[in-house]
Amino acid sequence: MKAADGQGWARSVPFVMWRQPDDLTEALTELAASGPAAESLAVTMTGELCDCFASKAEGVEHILAAAEQAAAGRPVRVYLVDGRFVSINEARAVPHLAAASNWHALASFSCRFLKPDLGRAALLIDVGSTTTDIVPLVDGRVAAQGMNDTERLACGELLYSGVGRTPICAVTPFLPWRGNPCRVAAEVFATMADVYVLLGDVAEEPMADWTADGRPLTLACARQRLARMICADAADLGDVEIERMAAFAEEIHARQLELAISSVIERMPEMPSRLVISGAGEFLVNRVARRSLNRPCLSLAAELGPEVSRCGAAHAVAVLAAAAEI
Repeated sequence: MKAADGQGWARSVPFVMWRQPDDLTEALTELAASGPAAESLAVTMTGELCDCFASKAEGVEHILAAAEQAAAGRPVRVYLVDGRFVSINEARAVPHLAAASNWHALASFSCRFLKPDLGRAALLIDVGSTTTDIVPLVDGRVAAQGMNDTERLACGELLYSGVGRTPICAVTPFLPWRGNPCRVAAEVFATMADVYVLLGDVAEEPMADWTADGRPLTLACARQRLARMICADAADLGDVEIERMAAFAEEIHARQLELAISSVIERMPEMPSRLVISGAGEFLVNRVARRSLNRPCLSLAAELGPEVSRCGAAHAVAVLAAAAEI
């Protein structure tokens, strides 16, 4: 869950929706109370896809109901994927437009960083813990080909892979072991968060409970989880071999991102003059951009701060709502 006031305050709090959907109202209430006082709330979402819901429409309704209760009588406006803000009841009537609208809000907000004198086109790349959004921006507007998750997956504008919860077995079928490729277990023994903690790109989180095995996101636990991917123990492998495995997984992950970005660029009317990058995985986009894209990057972390970048969609919705005087 992510919240922001559009003026610099932002906060991200892990919430395992599929395990505890009935706790969402309480969690949202606590999150809202942790920030500056607000007279109204603007909402966007992505959690409706969780498999604790029988359908996306059911998920949308559950999230809207929780947001309404957490607002405690304050007005709530919901951002739709067509760029409109509507009431809770209006959003209930069009769940397909309320679902997974967060990427569009961030893309619309990102258009304000474009400069016409640099060219018509730019590209937003937001790498989160679970997914990556690759959104064309043309002539100061969102120029996405897909509008829902399925369409966006099909055209490559949504890469269901991130720097946190993505299982390693979804990134690569092999990891190096004793100089040779070893097939990995098709189990969620470890995630890309373990890889990036081991490589120093992501900070340890001793209190994390959202990891593959529920143990902390620390170097020691990450080594154990990564070793388990080839059905071994960390003590069997040693730190050097485990770090070699992490570096290999990172390289495959970076190549996948590079290919996804290239496929979207190929369909654009001209080469993007710049990349607007955000999210917990900004470091990965920077790495890919330096290596192969040869395009300047405008970092939301540099422009607005790391926490705002991680909560980019929440910040975007707050700014867009204020501009619309909602």
